[in-house]
Amino acid sequence: MPRFVLFTVLALNGLSIKAQSPTPAPPQSGAILILGATAHLGNGQAVPNSAIAFDNGKLTLVADATTIRLDRSKFARIFDASGKHVYPGFIAADSRLGLVEIEAVRSTQDFAETGSLNPNARAIVAYNTDSDVPPTVRSNGVLQAQVVPAGGLLSGSSAVVQLDAWNWEDAVIRADDGVHLNWPARQPRRRFGPPGRNQDQSAENSYDKNLESLHRFFDEAKAYAQKPAPEVKNPRFEAMRGVFEGKQNLYIHTGEAKTMEEAILFAEQYGARPVLVGASDAWMITDFLKAHQAAILLAGPQRLPAREDEDYDQPYKTAAALHQSGIAFAITGNGSWQQRNLPFEAGQAVGFGLPYEAAVQAITLSPAAIMGIGGHTGSLEVGKDATLFISEGDALDMRTCQVTAAFIQGREISLDNKQKQLYRRFEEKYKRQ
Repeated sequence: MPRFVLFTVLALNGLSIKAQSPTPAPPQSGAILILGATAHLGNGQAVPNSAIAFDNGKLTLVADATTIRLDRSKFARIFDASGKHVYPGFIAADSRLGLVEIEAVRSTQDFAETGSLNPNARAIVAYNTDSDVPPTVRSNGVLQAQVVPAGGLLSGSSAVVQLDAWNWEDAVIRADDGVHLNWPARQPRRRFGPPGRNQDQSAENSYDKNLESLHRFFDEAKAYAQKPAPEVKNPRFEAMRGVFEGKQNLYIHTGEAKTMEEAILFAEQYGARPVLVGASDAWMITDFLKAHQAAILLAGPQRLPAREDEDYDQPYKTAAALHQSGIAFAITGNGSWQQRNLPFEAGQAVGFGLPYEAAVQAITLSPAAIMGIGGHTGSLEVGKDATLFISEGDALDMRTCQVTAAFIQGREISLDNKQKQLYRRFEEKYKRQ
């Protein structure tokens, strides 16, 4: 049997005997009060001794506990969180959660379609609520995610979901929040040495060809969108309507300063609202980004510099540079299961100049606002969804983060996951020896 086929069979057998995933929580059945915690509101503010209450899935009280009187009899449950911290649920932007189970097994990946121009591909219908991966990231406070397609020039539309649901219809917070465009690269990736002359020319020709293809598609799609009821429906062009009408973002994946500028000007040419994803060179063009009011989903700080002559800590301090420039940005994680490190990516930025509460905002309210859901989630404010968690320590510090309770829309969710189950299983084994 070929090695790859054997590996695939073994991996799928592993899936068939996987541990039981936690059952989605039932609706909130009574008012809940959390007292005494330091509340990080997600909007740049914090309350050292807070009182937070919620009922029917919505926040009903967010206040300083020392300034109010409370009737404890009105609450079905009261959490004494003295010395602990409360945060809004973290939001994993630009993720593959629920779209990838085992990254090394192609048959468990469902995030890309064949072809180059697929704006009509919808990530939400491929989202797998039975995946073992989301429960592992929930244990670190990541309770919502943007699931994003990949591949080609136009990958399709992303969606925002909450990470405790029976099916994708239950999970969805906002379907089709934007279309994802992978901006062509001017130079191919290379490992060693300078490119040859022919290689440079070939890359430039490929870039021009891809750019021409994008202009042609956008010209046709915009002309199509100007007709409210075309006689013949074109699914690819229909998927672009929201972008041209300003109802959806145009997420543009690119990292180099020059291509970032070109991508923003391209989007403005068609009246689209650009959001740059990755944007590792954003620190170079802060004036341009601010002038064009471009939002950014910034690749996480825990990575290498983009160039060998950059400061070794440039990825760590880029977030602080954007914050100081007044540019709207959110910090993203990486891929699928790596999203469990999202809070620690934000914490890394704190160590290099980003204010703590701004770092919390960069993984809560900022991504929510960029994705168009900031009106009902992303921060601890009365009237918003009660999606939050309690941590015994600093949730942005991997040494002290310990989530003890988490709620999604008021429902107290299970914090168990496959990794914890395996830990208990083998702990029991070695206790018997």
